Amino acid sequence: MAEKKKRRVIILGAAGRDFHNFNVFFRNNPDYEVVAFTATQIPDIEGRIYPPELAGPLYPNGIPIWSEDDLEKIIKEHNIDIAVFAYSDVSHEHVMHLASRVHAAGADFWLLGPKSTMLKSSKPVIAVTAVRTGCGKSQTSRKVAKILKDLGYKVAVIRHPMPYGDLRKQIVQRFATYEDLDKYECTIEEREEYEPHIDYGHVVYAGVDYEKILREAEKEADIILWDGGNNDFPFYEPDLWIVVADPHRPGHELKYHPGETNFRAADVIIINKVETAYPENVQKVRENIEKVNPNAIVIEAASPIFVDKPELIKGKRVLVVEDGPTLTHGGMKYGAGYVAAKKFGAKEIIDPRPYAVGSIVETYKKYPHLDVILPAMGYGKKQIKELEETINRADADVVVIGTPIDLRRILNINKPAVRVRYELEEIGQPKLYDILKDFVEKCEKLKKKE
Repeated sequence: MAEKKKRRVIILGAAGRDFHNFNVFFRNNPDYEVVAFTATQIPDIEGRIYPPELAGPLYPNGIPIWSEDDLEKIIKEHNIDIAVFAYSDVSHEHVMHLASRVHAAGADFWLLGPKSTMLKSSKPVIAVTAVRTGCGKSQTSRKVAKILKDLGYKVAVIRHPMPYGDLRKQIVQRFATYEDLDKYECTIEEREEYEPHIDYGHVVYAGVDYEKILREAEKEADIILWDGGNNDFPFYEPDLWIVVADPHRPGHELKYHPGETNFRAADVIIINKVETAYPENVQKVRENIEKVNPNAIVIEAASPIFVDKPELIKGKRVLVVEDGPTLTHGGMKYGAGYVAAKKFGAKEIIDPRPYAVGSIVETYKKYPHLDVILPAMGYGKKQIKELEETINRADADVVVIGTPIDLRRILNINKPAVRVRYELEEIGQPKLYDILKDFVEKCEKLKKKE
């Protein structure tokens, strides 16, 4: 009997969902041969190797990571049978254009769903995800973790992957102190997600192998909190699924992948930023909930801003630095820093583009919707230095830091700076506290029955 021919696969990713899909579906599957990953969204990912230590015994030389720009060439030259789409926060149109490119080159186009990729935990899992990057998922995750801690539960926060360094050193990462951030040479994007949790006393796990990460986290936690990134759906099967929507971008909840998956599957939907959105846009989000997920519990919320020294902003020419992913593939033109600059009376918000250097110049070319905001790009030491140089060259009186971390901890800024913080505040009823209290009580009852 002839040996069954392996189907040749490439996985289209951005150093996150792609690695997870490989680990749980393809790594030990002899029916498939993963020829390569392709990469986009994140700078300097292509050209690396997914190492043998992670790729497993079927891939003793590891797996190369190539640029998605060469998609058709890769499919044809390597006789690819299947291209698996595995990244997030992109429009449905974007996904189908890629599907068309793959089909035109002769291969199948796959999307692996929850059944093929979600892992089951021995502990209750609460997932916090969003319909787009920049909705307010991070402050929601922080609030959920704090409520659970106040209720007496030990929580392990497991963050969606951002493995941009040496993958062999990032298989399982545990963050409990600022020193851990330095130990793993975290990028600015990673620090933005981990540091606020550490400030609250929460332990954060992340890395590359999310089966191993889960089993380590289960050893020290009563509850697993999946802190989803880039509007991806969870890697773990959630017992309670909370999704954040943004009325500043009404309709996006039904136009982006896999944000619409989150929106349709949610147990709880938080319509955030209602205090700054047009009422008709809040209503549009509500109507879309009623249309596709009428059983979801709906919470309206605000994300008020707090500035450490607002008096430094008044009457000054300011440079606003915002969370990078929110502005880039999140598509937002501004964030909390811009709102704070306006609110506290800045004389002028300066245009950072004339002062940009290196990869920051390229970022503005790639995302032309950005004008008076500087995205806090920092995917490696070189880019962090270029961000620092851009800030220091800027002709401004004050820097307004609208990122979730205090950039002054990792950059030497040559002018006064203020930091903007934002937290989640529910408006009216229901409250997250009541939903979470009810959830943990149900979990306790089920535990007793067992």
